[in-house]
This record gives sequence, structure tokens and C-alpha cells, in this order.
Amino acid sequence: MKRFLAFLATCATVLGLTSLTAPQAVAAAGCRVDYTITSQWQGGFQGGVKVTNLGAPVTGWTLAFALPDAGQRIVQGWNATWSQSGSAVTAADAGWNRVLATGATVDLGFTGTFTGANPRPAAFTLNGVACTGTIEEPRPTRTTTPPSASTDNCASAASTSATSTTVPSSCAA
Repeated sequence: MKRFLAFLATCATVLGLTSLTAPQAVAAAGCRVDYTITSQWQGGFQGGVKVTNLGAPVTGWTLAFALPDAGQRIVQGWNATWSQSGSAVTAADAGWNRVLATGATVDLGFTGTFTGANPRPAAFTLNGVACTGTIEEPRPTRTTTPPSASTDNCASAASTSATSTTVPSSCAA
């Protein structure tokens, strides 16, 4: 039996199947963000941000996005600790809302100013995970290793009959 398993391992190597890794047993990650401009006036606006966690529960979160127009600025926010550097905006949990269970939402808001246009942000991330509105599933990865000359010799030297498989002793593990 040991020789047969060694033969199968050799065959897998020859076929380039040395490492087929299944997805890790890690909870899927994902989130959805609904961004709204709840009101707007000359040079100012109020924005609403509803974040839904589609992945595993998180304890401690940071939402990040970029305001697309150089003239947009966050003035004041609520239900998060808001900061802005250039166009990059972050909203971190306020402490009392730091746990975000699977399927849970958190409603954030802010007032801001703008000059010229007031376009919506195009992309959001929650703790570094893109908020696409779907769950990001881990995918299996396949790594291939080219067969060595000795592996080719072992595979070609093995013989199989209806009742047994013979592997040269130099190839057996």
C-alpha cells in the first residue's frame, strides 16, 4: 500500500498537481455601503452612510473612501470618529458601536462643504475589504511544479496490471 501511495504521489507530480490548496475555513468577507446626500445647499451638504457587514462579525472597524472632488471637505460627523487627509476620508467606530455582527448595519452621517461639483464616492472599504455589496469567497489556488527527470523515470518505470502496481524501489518512499 505504501508503494501504491508513493506511485500516486509521483503521478500527481508528473501531472503538475503537487499542491492543490482548498479554500481555508475562514469566514467570507464583504460589505455593502449605501451613500446618500440627504440634503444639499449652496456650498454645503449632509451625507448619510449606511454600512452593512456581510462577512464575519468584526470588533473594531474603519470605513475608508475618497471624496472625488478636490473641493469636498468633511466638517462634522456622527456615529463614528471622522478624519480626512486630502481626499481620503476615514470613519472609525465610536467605541459604543465597535461590534458589527454579520448582517448588522451602522448608520453614519456627516456635514460637508464643496466647491464646484459634489459627486458621490466611487468605492468604499471596511477594514480594508472592498464593499462591493457581495461576499468575497476565498478561491482555491493551484500551484504546479515542473517534474524532475527522476520523477519522469519513476512514472515511466512503474507498471500496472489488473491486480497490482509495481514501482521500482528507487521511486518508493
